Amino acid sequence: MRKLLLLGLLLAGACQSRTVEQPAPVSGPAAVASGPRPALDAFLAGIRAGDLQAISEVWGDKNGPVRDSKVFSREEMEQRELILIRCFKHDKARVLGDAAAANGERAFSVELTRGTTVRVTDFFLTKAPERWYVRSANMEPVRDLCSTK
Repeated sequence: MRKLLLLGLLLAGACQSRTVEQPAPVSGPAAVASGPRPALDAFLAGIRAGDLQAISEVWGDKNGPVRDSKVFSREEMEQRELILIRCFKHDKARVLGDAAAANGERAFSVELTRGTTVRVTDFFLTKAPERWYVRSANMEPVRDLCSTK
């Protein structure tokens, strides 16, 4: 009887289940913005998709994302994002070059194709304490595209 009780206790212990919480894997723009190229790719993907949220994840400066900076109101930030989408909208993007820029930034030369129109412009990326952000882009080469849909 004693052996049966001991065997029962061992089996009961073996049948217990435990829930172990594991941190969720990082995904989306936060994961891909760990370097300058992934941040640029996430920004361009947000532009192409017309996704304001995705753009706001990777548009910023050395202090972090613009959406957290209080430099712009939310409404003004979204209006600026809509302008970025209108001007940099593309069917295809191809990085032509990557070079060091002032203050530890990276400058990427990017070919944007919209229909049969091709423009080459520069994007400047900067590193914040936790990740990279697209700080600015040269709008001059795409200025004529800003007024077309």
